[in-house]
Amino acid sequence: MKSKLLFNRLTGFFFLSLFVWLACDVKEIREDQDSSFDIPKTVQSSKTSNPITLFLYGDVMTGRGIDQVLPHPGDPIIYESYLQSAIGYVELAEMVNGPIQKPVDFSYIWGDSLEELERVAPDLRIINLETSATKSDDYWKGKGINYRMHPENIGCLKIAKIDSRNYPLT
Repeated sequence: MKSKLLFNRLTGFFFLSLFVWLACDVKEIREDQDSSFDIPKTVQSSKTSNPITLFLYGDVMTGRGIDQVLPHPGDPIIYESYLQSAIGYVELAEMVNGPIQKPVDFSYIWGDSLEELERVAPDLRIINLETSATKSDDYWKGKGINYRMHPENIGCLKIAKIDSRNYPLT
């Protein structure tokens, strides 16, 4: 288990480092410098620096009770020892915070952070989505937690303008 966790962290660090290297301005290689590799002209920068801003957000979980208050709630059945219905998580949240008027707008789950995102206007927005967007009733038997949200609730990611160049949010 520890080796898998270490591997996942190292892999994540490698890809984040690679991304930052590609996204940031790379200094031009001096002509008199011997380089073991060539940086493509598209990656080379001018002498001026143009910093980029990133929005990196971990563990966005739109399943469980969140999906149940969005406009298109999926099947609430969950396979946990604590609860068997995601509606139970909504009821717990309402006991602590008061009634939730359902359905909520797609922006609801982000709270005040959308306003801050617009103010900062990051060049790239990346999240770790901890939820499958699926209508499937399949689940990993024996796994305690199986997050899922209805695919028609993908608007909760679109409203935050999460980068989707490689994986379009359709």
